[in-house]
Amino acid sequence: MRAVASLAVFLVLAAVAGAGWFLSLPPRIGHPAPAAISDEERRATLAAMRPKRERPMIAVIGINDATEVTDYLMPYGILKRAGVANVVALATGPGPVRLYPALAVEPDMTTAAFDTAHPAGADYVVVPAMSRDDDPAAIAWIRAQAAKGAFIVGVCAGAKVVASAGLLEGGRGTTHWYYRRAVERIEPTLAWVPDRRFVVDARVATTTGITASAPMMLTLVEAIAGREKAAEVAARLGVSIWDARHGSAAFTLSRPFATTALANRFAVWRHETLVLPVSDGVDEVSLALVADAWSRSWRTRVVTVAPGRVTTRGGLRLHPDVAEASGEALPAAGNEPPLRLLDATLAAISARLGPETAAFVADQLEYPADM
Repeated sequence: MRAVASLAVFLVLAAVAGAGWFLSLPPRIGHPAPAAISDEERRATLAAMRPKRERPMIAVIGINDATEVTDYLMPYGILKRAGVANVVALATGPGPVRLYPALAVEPDMTTAAFDTAHPAGADYVVVPAMSRDDDPAAIAWIRAQAAKGAFIVGVCAGAKVVASAGLLEGGRGTTHWYYRRAVERIEPTLAWVPDRRFVVDARVATTTGITASAPMMLTLVEAIAGREKAAEVAARLGVSIWDARHGSAAFTLSRPFATTALANRFAVWRHETLVLPVSDGVDEVSLALVADAWSRSWRTRVVTVAPGRVTTRGGLRLHPDVAEASGEALPAAGNEPPLRLLDATLAAISARLGPETAAFVADQLEYPADM
C-alpha cells in the first residue's frame, strides 16, 4: 500500500497548494489505436530474449514486507500456465510475501535457498514493484543474477529496483507512467522510449504499468517456445495482441484522475470492505487482477476469506486475511480468461462506484481500455 499512499500524499499536498494546480492538469484523453509493431522490431525482441537452454529457469523475486500483487502473481501465473520453463517465486527472507494493495502468499523459497539449489543462477529474473526501491538484499541478489548472465525483466515500477541495481545505466527503457520521473532520478542516463508497452535492451527488459506483465510474459513464452505456444496461452488469458504497441500519451496525471483520487480518498463515509472468497486451485492471475482493481478504487478494501491456507493453481500457498467474514462478497475468480475478468471487474466498479472511478483504476493499472 505504500506506493498508493505516496500517490495520495502527493495529491493532497498538491491540492493544498491551490486550485491553480488542478487547472494546470490536462483533461483525460481517449485511447486511440496504437501503431502496430514492425516485424523487424518484433523479431529483434524475440532474438534478444531467446533462452540459452531448452527449459530455462525463471525466478520471480519479491521482498517480504511489500511487493505489488499483480507484478508478482501475474508473471508467475502466466509462466506456470505455459509450462515451458521451471518457475519459482522467491522472497528475500523467510515467511510470507505481503503483497500490496492486497493478499499475502508463501513463496517457493528464499533467494538464499535458490542460490544453494541453483548456483549457476536463473536464466530470467522478474522484478516487480516493491515498497523499497533500494532493498539491500534484493539489489544484491539481482546484481548477482545479472552477473551470472540472467536476463532481467523489470515489470511496472520494478524498473526503479532495476535502476537502483545499476542495470539501466546508459540503456533504453520504460516504466509505469506515474513513476517515469522517479526512474529518471535514479538513473538519469536512461533513454525513455514512448509508445512501447515493454522495451528490451540487451539483457534487460522494462515494462509500462501493471497489466503490461501480460504481453511481456507472452513475449517471453514466444521467445522460449514459439508463436503457436504463445498464442495458445494468450487465448486462455483473453489476450489477442501481445506485441509492444502502446499509446503512452493516454496515461498521465489528468484533472479527472486527480479529482477522483481526492474525492474517493476523503469520502470516508463511502468507504467499504468487500469480501473475496478464495479456494484451492484459484488462478493467480485472476485473483491478482480482481483484488488489485477493487483495492485501487480508493473507496474499497478487499479482504480474502477461506477457512485455512489455500493452494493456488500454480502451487503457491495463499494466506487468506480471515477465516470468515461478514459483508458483501465479490464473485470468486472462476474459469473466465483473466483479462476478460478484468474487463468485467472494471465494469462492476463502474456500476458500483461510477465510471470516473473505473477509469481511475484503469489508469493506475495502465490498462488500455476506454471507460
